[in-house]
Amino acid sequence: MIEKDFVTEGLKRTRIDEYLESELERAGYGGMEIQVTPLGTMVVVYAERPGMVIGRGGKTVRSITQNLKTGYGLENPQVEVKEVAIPELNPKIMAHKIAAMLQRGMHFRRVAYTALRRIMGAGAQGVEVTISGKIRGSRSACAKFSDGYIKKCGEPSIRFVRHGFATVQLKPGVLGINVRIMPPDVVLPDKVDILKIEFEEPVVEEAVEVAETPDKIEAVESVVEEIVEEAAEEAADILEEIVEEAEEVVEEVVEAVEEAVEEAEATEEAPVEEASEEPEEEEAEAEVTEEAPVEEASEEETKPDNADESEVQEAPEPEETVEKTDKSE
Repeated sequence: MIEKDFVTEGLKRTRIDEYLESELERAGYGGMEIQVTPLGTMVVVYAERPGMVIGRGGKTVRSITQNLKTGYGLENPQVEVKEVAIPELNPKIMAHKIAAMLQRGMHFRRVAYTALRRIMGAGAQGVEVTISGKIRGSRSACAKFSDGYIKKCGEPSIRFVRHGFATVQLKPGVLGINVRIMPPDVVLPDKVDILKIEFEEPVVEEAVEVAETPDKIEAVESVVEEIVEEAAEEAADILEEIVEEAEEVVEEVVEAVEEAVEEAEATEEAPVEEASEEPEEEEAEAEVTEEAPVEEASEEETKPDNADESEVQEAPEPEETVEKTDKSE
């Protein structure tokens, strides 16, 4: 049955992983990959310290290769060692480091928060550390510490989230450490990027396409002609409106000037007439004032002491009074 083959293959991989983890614990074992090729089976081992995996003169690698061939039934196994670039982003390495710190007697909360800071400082999107066992007293308990954003269900949690597990033997009992890390380069399916629209690039592309096809050139020319005609019509309408407004303004100015001229003429005529009337009145008053004293003087001169009133009335006026009146006139 095909299902049995899958089960046996998965069991074999799990047994190989446990064996390498126990053998390379001090080297910072970070996982392994098995690739079946026509020439044999390629086993890629990831470790924090590759030198300890290889050993002096390749002794450790040869022993591991022989054990994989005889104990686990791999055909012509070839072991390749690769160094882990960022150990803080590898959950297996961090789980073993947490186990080592707990083994030295450190408090579990301090250990967990230290690991969280190191993992998030390395650039992880999210991390979750779970320590279960007799951590507080005689009863088993579970303490969970998390930071950042991490998927816990669905396909992204299976494909993108890395998982590491380690155990540590303490006096109260065995503690289990689970570490789940979401790498920084993971792009989730629900992530949406809003692109900025650039208007210059499409215009350049359209211009290149128009230059390549004569039909598009004619279409563009017709569009340009229509735009020019519309602009000319709009300009003519605007000019007509401006001319009409200017004519109205000129008419208003002319009317204002005519009204000002009429008012000026009316104001000039009125003072002249008044001035002409005033000298005539002054001359008349002067004649009256000059005639009155002359007549009185002539009467006094012609009137003798012993003369009668009838004689006085008949006496003629002297010539001097007549001359004075002529001068006054």
